Amino acid sequence: MLANLTPDLDLAARVFEALHVRTHDGVGITREAYGRGERIAHEIVLAEAQAIGLEIATDHMGNRFLTLPGVDRAAPQVIVGSHLDSVVRGGNYDGAAGVVAGLAAVAGMVRAGFTPGRDVTVMAIRAEEAGSWFPTSYPGSRGALGRLAPEELDIRRQDSGRTLAEHMAEEGFDPEAARAGRASLTRETVAAFVELHIEQGPVLDVEGIPVGIVTGIPGSRRLRAARVLGKYDHSGATPRKYRHDAAIALAELAHRLDEEWARLDAMGRELVCTFCVLATTAEAGFTKIPGEARFELDVRSVDRANCDALFAALHRMVPEIAARRGVRFELGPERDSQPGLMDQGVREGLAKAARDLGIAHKVMPSGGGHDAAAFAAAGIPAGMIFVRNQNGSHNPDEDMRIEDFAQATAVLQRWMAEASS
Repeated sequence: MLANLTPDLDLAARVFEALHVRTHDGVGITREAYGRGERIAHEIVLAEAQAIGLEIATDHMGNRFLTLPGVDRAAPQVIVGSHLDSVVRGGNYDGAAGVVAGLAAVAGMVRAGFTPGRDVTVMAIRAEEAGSWFPTSYPGSRGALGRLAPEELDIRRQDSGRTLAEHMAEEGFDPEAARAGRASLTRETVAAFVELHIEQGPVLDVEGIPVGIVTGIPGSRRLRAARVLGKYDHSGATPRKYRHDAAIALAELAHRLDEEWARLDAMGRELVCTFCVLATTAEAGFTKIPGEARFELDVRSVDRANCDALFAALHRMVPEIAARRGVRFELGPERDSQPGLMDQGVREGLAKAARDLGIAHKVMPSGGGHDAAAFAAAGIPAGMIFVRNQNGSHNPDEDMRIEDFAQATAVLQRWMAEASS
């Protein structure tokens, strides 16, 4: 029976086209979390699920569960899926590819007359791109798992100024259930969760490999409101030895930290370090020595010790630079997150499916965060498949090839069939 299983790629093409047409903003794709664009995407997906004949359910967070019933309906279910929201002026495939892949895989099962041994569910998750809308992580999936902190419901969406709870209620969902810690998914009811997602970096494309099997989702240490305080002076009248140049001090920190990253990288310690913002303030201008500069720093690794090593270097460098250049660093509050390691058994099952299908794949860490991390943190076996993607992500030029999507979806479908037996 497994040999007869193939994903429904006509369904996939149809859904991708509908998503593009109906959520294009004139430049890229915008599907607001708990807003109009995300709502439209869910409507498109629900229509396809109804046409396939899947059971449809919605939880208090607004997550959709599209289920192909199995023989043993009391057994823990297998869930695949991803999110349907996007960043502002993003691409059509980030998140949506995982939901569409799940639908295409299940539709292929129905077409082949395949009945799984347990329920197989495609989950369309809310608000994974919350960082672009609400400053919190994975509210849709964490809310489904009963792990959303009550105060997070009072976080305000960055464009509207209204709270997450208000936006949820407006869309017809139940923020008070989330506030009370209700869970629609538990370790007892979910056997495993797998998320298919486009790779958001260039690795698979550069190396000519269509599919990635993800080892883990990185943890992070982040500074979002750091600054360097020096002294504004006349650029022509102030000799070097009397300067307190905040911009040069920040540039030195960025350069030295980049060199430390290179040293760790040469040792085989995988991490990334990004100064997302390096800027002088509005008071800066021509003929002025900058008296203040600000920066945002994002350090990520699947191994938390690597983040700690780079931050240890940061804390060594800051007082040295401050003393030599006559400035003061204020690093501000730090935010962090723990890595989400993918389940070894799920990883092996995905790799076996790829080998059985003769599909080339690479074992690799994720660079970005994904809903699979929320499942892993809740103790549910989780895994991820990456699809080769061109032109990066979070921009209108995302360009996943349908033939790569087809191969990744075939791996997902084979794993689903075997995991649900």
